Amino acid sequence: MHVPDGFINAPVSAVAGVVAAGAVAVGLRGARRELDERTAPLAGLVAAFIFAVQMLNFPVAAGTSGHLLGGALAAILVGPYTGVLCIAVVLLMQGVLFADGGLTALGVNITVMGVVTTVVAYALFRGLTRVLPRTRRSTTAAAFVAALVSVPAAAVAFTAIYAIGGTTDVPLGQVLAAMVGVHVLIGIGEAAITALTVGAVIAVRPDLVHGARGLATPLKLRVGGALVDAPSATPVPAPAAARSTRAVWATGLAAALVLAGFVSFYASANPDGLEKVAADKGIDEKVQEHDAAGSPLADYGVEDVSNARVSGGLAGVIGVGVTVAVGSGVFWTLRSRRTPQEPAARTTETV
Repeated sequence: MHVPDGFINAPVSAVAGVVAAGAVAVGLRGARRELDERTAPLAGLVAAFIFAVQMLNFPVAAGTSGHLLGGALAAILVGPYTGVLCIAVVLLMQGVLFADGGLTALGVNITVMGVVTTVVAYALFRGLTRVLPRTRRSTTAAAFVAALVSVPAAAVAFTAIYAIGGTTDVPLGQVLAAMVGVHVLIGIGEAAITALTVGAVIAVRPDLVHGARGLATPLKLRVGGALVDAPSATPVPAPAAARSTRAVWATGLAAALVLAGFVSFYASANPDGLEKVAADKGIDEKVQEHDAAGSPLADYGVEDVSNARVSGGLAGVIGVGVTVAVGSGVFWTLRSRRTPQEPAARTTETV
C-alpha cells in the first residue's frame, strides 16, 4: 500500500507530513518508556524483519497481490509507540534507497501504514486480551484479529485522504469498495503472518513480547480460604532482565536475511492492492516518477547486477542490514536518553 508521488496533492501531502511528524514525535517520547536493555536491540530487529517480510508479496485475487503492512506485528511485539517508529524507519529506508513509496507522500504512508494500523491493531488487541482467557493461544488469536482489522482500516484511511486531496476525479464509492474489498483479503495474510510470528516468539520468550508480558502467571491454589501460589515442579527461571536475548536476536536476523535474500525471489509479481485499484479506477493518472528512481537499489535490485535472482537477493540483504542498523541506532539512543522519571514499561503488565 505504498502511496507514490502524484496520488495526493501537495497541500494534503504536506498536512499528512505534519501529522506523521507529530506521531513520530509522540512515538519518540513514548518509546523511551517502552524500551529497556532487552527490547531496544529487538526493536531494530523488528523493523528489519518487517522490511524483509514486506518483500514477500502473496497472491490474494486474480492479478492482485498483497504484503505485510506490519503495524500490528510491531505494536504487539515492542509496543505501540515503538511500533510506529519501526514502521517509520522501514518506510524511510524503502523510500530513500529503493524508490518504494513517494518521498513527498512519506507523510501519507507513515500516517496510513504506520499510525492507523498500529493504533487500530493495538487498541483492538488490548481490548481482546482483557476479555479472553490469559493464555498463549488467546494472545495469538487476539493478534490475528487485530492484524486482520488493521489492514482494511488503513484502506479506509487512504480513501479518506484521497477524498480530500486526490489528484484525479474518481467516484469515491468505487474507490472505497475496491480498496476495502481487496484489503480484507490482504488482511487475512497479514493476520496469519502476525499470529505465526507472535506465537513463535511467545513460545520461546514471552517476556520479550510487549503484548504478552505477565502472561505466564503462577498457578493459584485456595488454601484455608486464601489464594496462594502453587509450588513449582520445575526450577524457577532466571529473572527476565537477566536472560540473554542474543539467541532470539540472531535467529530473527537470520530469518530476515533468508526471507529478503532468498525467499523474496519467489514472491508474487502481481501489483499490490493499491496499485491494482489505482490502475483499474484511474487514480494513477498523475503519478510522478520517484525522486530516488536513480538509486542503485531502486526497485529492489542492485544496479549493474544482471542476474535477477542475485540482484534482488543482494538488495534484500542490504535493505535488512541498513534497516537493522538504523533502527537499532535510533532505539538504543532513545533507551540511553530515558530519564529516571521515565521508567521502562512494567514487566508485570497483565494480558
